[in-house]
Amino acid sequence: MQSGRFSCALLLFVNSFHALSLAPIHESKSVRIGGINQWIDVRGEDDQNPVLLYLHGGPGSSVISYADRFTKELQKHFVLVFWDQRASGKTKTLNPPEKNMTATQFERDAIEVIAYLTKRFNKKKVFLAGHSWGGFLGLKVAANHPELLSAYFAIAPMVYQNESERQSLSFMKEIAQNKNNKNAIAELTTIKIPFENGTQLYYHRKWLTYLIDMHKPDFSKAYVENWATTWLSLFNEASAENFAETAPEINCPIYFLEGRKDYQTYFKLTEGYYQKLKAEKKELFWFDNSSHSLNLSEPGKFQEVIISILKKKL
Repeated sequence: MQSGRFSCALLLFVNSFHALSLAPIHESKSVRIGGINQWIDVRGEDDQNPVLLYLHGGPGSSVISYADRFTKELQKHFVLVFWDQRASGKTKTLNPPEKNMTATQFERDAIEVIAYLTKRFNKKKVFLAGHSWGGFLGLKVAANHPELLSAYFAIAPMVYQNESERQSLSFMKEIAQNKNNKNAIAELTTIKIPFENGTQLYYHRKWLTYLIDMHKPDFSKAYVENWATTWLSLFNEASAENFAETAPEINCPIYFLEGRKDYQTYFKLTEGYYQKLKAEKKELFWFDNSSHSLNLSEPGKFQEVIISILKKKL
């Protein structure tokens, strides 16, 4: 009996000591990156955990306000870092309006953020995750600076977006013809790839939502056209890159997370790039119930995949 009580007391002490030894972190602040003040938000249950930098999509679509919806479990295993890229979120409010932004500029910013994080948390490398446009940006970092990364998680990434837009447009036209949807046919016929303006992009995303995702869009024509005044040039620059040609090999572990129903960053193009890619370590994870935003539609599985990879590495 005494031995059993001692064992229980010892276990309680060990668990209590472990809990007390954790150093939770939640920081929100601006950091000087790329010659301007850029906003980062850091969350985690232990500041000694590996660092995971998350690159949001868009471009221009900050996730800080709702990041807990798909990272609560990740915060138990990583120091999660959310960065509002230039002209996005709180970074936008800290600086004058941006003009003539380029993909190279964002890649340099990302590298500076990583350098800041490795110094701040005394790490040699970080984990990197990027969704959609952030997936494109992460692929640029992984291809050109693999030495900075413990691993890269490409989440529904833009691997050759112009081709993705062409194939999904063709698919939508076929569906519209079969349904004899004259409004869809008329609007889809006006679209050219690469997109010439925000109206064309709106029609593409509108009918992608109606005809393939089978629900009403949660964005307006005015919103997309306004977005295009800032971002369309950069988006088209990124969309022209075919990673199968520009990055046939990536020299760090890379993991693709893709929705089976994703026609926005067309899942077959992601699969094709994955199959051709030469990498130190690679794996493709399918999300059968998701389209483009798999982190929101299947947040449990999304986090389980990333945590399982971390555990294997450790």
